[in-house]
Amino acid sequence: MANGVDSAEKGRLKPYSAQAVFSNRDPWIERTLRNMTIREKVGQMIVAKVDARYNGDGDPQYLLISRLASEGKIGGIMFLKGDIQSAGTLANHFQKVSKVPLLVSADMEKGVAMRLDGATQFSPAMALSAAGDPALARRMAEIVAVEARAVGIHQNYAPTVDLNSNPANPVINTRSFGDRIPLVNAMSAAVIDGLQSNGVAATVKHFPGHGDVTVDSHLALPVLEGDRRRLENYELKPFRAAISQGVLSVMVGHLAVPKLTGTMEPASLSRAIVTSLLRDELGFKGLIVTDALNMKALHNGQTDGDIAIRAVHAGNDILLYPEEPEVIFEAVCAAVERGDILESRLDHSVRRILQMKRWLGLDRQKLVDLSRLKELVGTPANERVAKKIAAESLTLLRDRNRNLPLRLPKKGALVNIILNDRTGQKVGGDFADSLRTRYNVTTFRLTPASKPEFFRKASQAVSGAAAVILTTGIQAWSRSMPPKLSEEQRDFVRSLPSMTKAGAPVLFISFGTPYILDAFPEIGSALCAYSENDQTASALLEVLNGQLAPKGRLPVSIDGVAP
Repeated sequence: MANGVDSAEKGRLKPYSAQAVFSNRDPWIERTLRNMTIREKVGQMIVAKVDARYNGDGDPQYLLISRLASEGKIGGIMFLKGDIQSAGTLANHFQKVSKVPLLVSADMEKGVAMRLDGATQFSPAMALSAAGDPALARRMAEIVAVEARAVGIHQNYAPTVDLNSNPANPVINTRSFGDRIPLVNAMSAAVIDGLQSNGVAATVKHFPGHGDVTVDSHLALPVLEGDRRRLENYELKPFRAAISQGVLSVMVGHLAVPKLTGTMEPASLSRAIVTSLLRDELGFKGLIVTDALNMKALHNGQTDGDIAIRAVHAGNDILLYPEEPEVIFEAVCAAVERGDILESRLDHSVRRILQMKRWLGLDRQKLVDLSRLKELVGTPANERVAKKIAAESLTLLRDRNRNLPLRLPKKGALVNIILNDRTGQKVGGDFADSLRTRYNVTTFRLTPASKPEFFRKASQAVSGAAAVILTTGIQAWSRSMPPKLSEEQRDFVRSLPSMTKAGAPVLFISFGTPYILDAFPEIGSALCAYSENDQTASALLEVLNGQLAPKGRLPVSIDGVAP
């Protein structure tokens, strides 16, 4: 499937490394580029989002993407939520109407199931690190690649190599492999190799590092405060390692790095970061992708067209997920026509995009065989790998009173408290359902909006319980950040050990950030699962029953907890 340069084929480079793929001057690449109009070249740089649900040929989104593809106004699509059958059907249709093969992508950090129902669901990156086995991480990535190619997806916007050094980070956290450079490098290398050796381009993100921030770039502009020395010694190291390994694409984050650029412009729009640092200094030869252009970190009064033009000037190859792709298409075309963007600048990016498409084999076979979906996607064998990762990642932070395995009287009542830091959250519900298959369980979901009467009912239930399991899906927690939990919630949790009957075990389980387990040291037993899915729930039940001993190792630093 790969088509690298001669030196790669001789073994000097892996044929799926950027160093090989983007040295390719195949005749198809050069002929296709030569025959393109300026407008078609601009179109190649735009990747439009599309829901992966087929709602019929009359669906407005279906008609829009079909027209943009047939008119050469997009060079790729990014799948959002849907199902595997729809994704394959849509991928084939859009490929058929496009003159140049489309680059089809998705954000699949936790596997294809993160976007498409019917695929294998995996745990997040931090869980992979907790399991601590690069071979297992590579096996996961191989499965992701096979499932992705089966539905017509060629590029994964993963892995996340941001070092999550800030517990208050609201957007990265468990998406990171951790805060230790050697561990992050080892795990990301395994994932990159597993993806690319099976024909899917990996994308490391969010350059130059999104781990030490406290703002979600979907909502506002984060600021990375580190100077060049700090970045060189920490944030940039995983990116350097991935580039050296041959990762095919890098996503640049929407975050300001004022001590590096001298301005508050987002990294994704900064020529100093995209071209001078990433392309020139770090020597990256592959595709540079913006983070999604619809994110609010970019929107400070500029038009979508202005943002897209700045992204091109910065040196990005792919303009990802604009809210209105045709608007930015026309804006960039107009910039070329008035001489603001040179055609030669387009050629640099479009040649790389065509080199990627050639390596993927899309010039020879751009359609997928939908009859093989059940054979390749969501198989029992793939499910077993996902369950192994979930089981081996479970991390016991403390068990001062030796509450595990859980010992309950035959008819003992178990109380499950679900702790949410905002209303409307559903995390914890699936695990509560799984508990009911084994135990006599009463569940209370406590939110900042819970009334005093509800707290009283929960307290009464706890006081008569044979055991209490507290679960939470909170994604960020730091002693230095204002708590989103209400004072009533915090007081309730701190009082749990004193409310229960003497000897009744209390267990705290996080389905999100491990840092939250440090917030309530009063609870003597604390376990991190990193996410909630069927495999995690099954593994947790085995821990409660004594069938499984949690052996994951914490991939981030928490005071008083050994790594």
